[in-house]
Amino acid sequence: MALEGETWKRELREQFSLLSACTLHAQENYEPTEAGAQLQEHSGENKGFLHLSDEVLILIFKRLDAFSLLRVGSTCRTLFRVCSCNSLWTRHFQASFGVPFVTATCSATAKDCFRLIFMWKTLYRSLRCNRSLQEKLFAEIPLPPHKYWTQWLVLEESVPLPSVTLPCNEIAMLWGIEETDLDGQNQENKDEGDVLKFEWKDLHRRALAHHGSETAVYQYVLNRNAVHDHTELETLYRQYSQCRFQWLFTYWLFRQPAPFDRQLRCVYLQWRKHSKRKVASWGGTLCDVHYLATLHPVTRDYWRGKLAHGDEAVGIQTVENYFSMCKSLVSWILGRDWGRLKRRKVYEDTLEGVYRLLKRDMHNALIDHGTFWQVAKVQMARVCALEEVAANYVNWRIIETLPYYRLYLVSGNTVYLDHVKSFLHRKRLVHNWICQEENAVIRHLLSDELYSLLEYDTKISQECLHGETPVAQLGRVIWLYLHSGQQPYMEAVKGLVLQCAQASLDYHTCLTFPGWCSQPVS
Repeated sequence: MALEGETWKRELREQFSLLSACTLHAQENYEPTEAGAQLQEHSGENKGFLHLSDEVLILIFKRLDAFSLLRVGSTCRTLFRVCSCNSLWTRHFQASFGVPFVTATCSATAKDCFRLIFMWKTLYRSLRCNRSLQEKLFAEIPLPPHKYWTQWLVLEESVPLPSVTLPCNEIAMLWGIEETDLDGQNQENKDEGDVLKFEWKDLHRRALAHHGSETAVYQYVLNRNAVHDHTELETLYRQYSQCRFQWLFTYWLFRQPAPFDRQLRCVYLQWRKHSKRKVASWGGTLCDVHYLATLHPVTRDYWRGKLAHGDEAVGIQTVENYFSMCKSLVSWILGRDWGRLKRRKVYEDTLEGVYRLLKRDMHNALIDHGTFWQVAKVQMARVCALEEVAANYVNWRIIETLPYYRLYLVSGNTVYLDHVKSFLHRKRLVHNWICQEENAVIRHLLSDELYSLLEYDTKISQECLHGETPVAQLGRVIWLYLHSGQQPYMEAVKGLVLQCAQASLDYHTCLTFPGWCSQPVS
């Protein structure tokens, strides 16, 4: 049940917007969606949901989470009215914020209050990386924020702002505390007498003592905000919904303590192909954070909101655990007597294998460091096995694009390892054949493009296999032989090479002795 609760909260943060508005104006002007219109048009003998009474519908909708309730309410006018019932939203209010909603003492509906508190709480949790909200709360320092934002801050026990310095009557109005309850010993200016200085936590404690409970504090703040225009809050929430992954990723990447920041930068860029020009401004205002996110598939997925079902907090923990694994991996590789090229290859292939194996799990839930590291150790063993088969870096570069290469990394099945060995063996046979002494004339007659296809260290890309040119035709036959091992394809390779050599000989003969080419064949 806890997992289901987290799921709908994540979906609600993604989708919660003006759908949740519940005002008389919205009810009067609400236009049903296409699905809702069709439902109403076909409400003759078989009305479906609309045939049920409001009481029955409310009993059904009590089983829905807040996100599903909003979705159902967006289908038509009737369901919008039922889904806006106070009895449904008071349950979600208490479940989400830990305090009951007292309908009798609140001037707004439970749905409206849920919407406002949900937006504020979500924004406040993002304060450390939310520059827009910081500007609202910190812009007027050392003076307090605007009264609208101060009223929301009344709900928070711990506020990262300097002490509150306000006239006594304003403090009483904002926190709902009687002026006689304010301690005169906290006066900042004895001459003026009504300017008081309090810590935010102290004021929160006083508000709780005066109102009697946290529920009463919530009701007071909601009643005070009922007359305000919340356009600014809604705008900030929509901005947060669109940018929360980018904000939190930037904060995590650049706001670490100095020693850890240097270590993170080293691990983040270790043996990864990157533009030195783009990473030179690391942490600066001109830094291309989106480019940095693309350097690792896990950070790229987080930037797009694909980790942990779109939960930015859980997703960033997955990113942290991923780079914790990278740190262990770097230490393990540096402890081996390898050259830079081999270290880089092991690092890149291991990370790619880890991502391929855990991609689906990362998109659904949090992956801890232990899981990452266990998978990484398995992948390192497989990469090292492939390195032993390759025997050298040249061979390694040849086989890295083979389907068997990736299949072995994912499955560990030795059958694919045998396919890699056979591929290299057949490539050596092709190379040895063309390098035989009796084929010296053929090598001389072939063009550079054709001859390179027969060389051992040449990778045949799939792009060059299309078309009817001699290069494409020869490339296809070699490709078939290398991957199948059937001898008829090798004979076809030899035949095509001889044809190409003969064609080249005829061409050069015509250029050298034009008269011979014009003589009729007897």
